[in-house]
Amino acid sequence: MATTYLKCSALLAKIIGGIVKSDDVEDIVQETFIKSYEAGLKQEIKFERTYMLTTARNLALNHVYKASERKNQSLDDMKNLPSDLTSKSLESQIESKERFLHFCRATDTLSVEVKRVFLLKKVYGMSQKDIAGYIGLSESTVEKHVAKGLFQCSLYLRNLVQSDTEQVASVLKHGKTVKK
Repeated sequence: MATTYLKCSALLAKIIGGIVKSDDVEDIVQETFIKSYEAGLKQEIKFERTYMLTTARNLALNHVYKASERKNQSLDDMKNLPSDLTSKSLESQIESKERFLHFCRATDTLSVEVKRVFLLKKVYGMSQKDIAGYIGLSESTVEKHVAKGLFQCSLYLRNLVQSDTEQVASVLKHGKTVKK
């Protein structure tokens, strides 16, 4: 079976290539060999080449059929997907982007050195030891910079929330918006 496969693998690829996308050809050629080899272990195959060509064609057609089925899957079948994957509201997307923007503005208030250490720790997830080695600071200094960054960012965000709360209260009380 292996000798037959080696002799006709190019022909298998050509036949399969006429049915499926080029990305899938090699996988189906390999699957053809495996299926043919397994069948050869169970029974005697008199015309190995014909058997492989037929197997290749059938596997390629099955692949196309399965891809078509996945593509045509009705939306009703997607009810079981988690709701956060299927319907993230516009409001929650905007809130998420707003929170990220506030975080960016908060980090902009930090000194350059504190900001660098803070972002390496909080955004890139580096350990304090790795940051110390990367930047050339002591671990103690890195720890102090991270603490300072956390403190200053939390102050910035707290003031932002307080300012927004005051603005909402003013609108409710006076009926007009206050520009920042």
